[in-house]
Amino acid sequence: MTALTQAEIAARAQALGPWFHNMDLNGVPTAPDHFLGDYPRVKWDRFRHALPADLTGKTVLDIGCNAGFYALEMKRRGAHRVLGLDFDPDYLAQARFAAEVQGLEIELQELSVYDVGSLGQRFDVVFFIGVLYHLRHPLLALDLIWEHVASDLLVFQSLQRGSDDLPEIAPDYEFWDTAHFDAPGYPKLHFIEQSYSGDNTNWWAPNRAASAAMLRAAGFEIIENPETEVFICRRAERPDARYGAVYPTPGTAR
Repeated sequence: MTALTQAEIAARAQALGPWFHNMDLNGVPTAPDHFLGDYPRVKWDRFRHALPADLTGKTVLDIGCNAGFYALEMKRRGAHRVLGLDFDPDYLAQARFAAEVQGLEIELQELSVYDVGSLGQRFDVVFFIGVLYHLRHPLLALDLIWEHVASDLLVFQSLQRGSDDLPEIAPDYEFWDTAHFDAPGYPKLHFIEQSYSGDNTNWWAPNRAASAAMLRAAGFEIIENPETEVFICRRAERPDARYGAVYPTPGTAR
């Protein structure tokens, strides 16, 4: 792309706004007044050390890539192929522009997490950041990621509310034993019927234990939890082979 001046970049960025990712586009911040600060860099700085610094030859899938912050960071680490997915064409337009300005090559596709089976490929690293709580069917999404696209690492993050405890949970409880349900650290997925923080796509708010439990139930081994909302996982065997993706049919692609 022909080099743009800062004024031209600023004008294009404004036209593509509003931005949820604060991107540094050659000195032009896209969301300088973000309510979370320099987001998502402030989040990234807390777990970047937990991922390989050299991704040469690796493939990366970023599900719900938004403006492409994490996809571009993975390209900077040398990933051979980086594919960003989002169902919102406005976010994809932002990601495309950010990649062009920074001179990085990533692929972008308008696709829902529920349709990742149509990709017909597994990836070495899968990002699933800031998506789960926007989904009406969150465990299905994790099942589909395990079934169709995860080959090794999964980088997961979700908005969390409630207790940050990670207690030991018994594999089974007697029918009349109910006290554990009221314990703050027992896995809880809070359902949001209408709206939260002015956003009616916020459907769920897990506590920390629920995030971990759902990942394990979907077949992911948690290898690191570098901050309360972020889990670095490895694809493993499912704890119960009877359960998994029910849409599309396991082992098939749409």
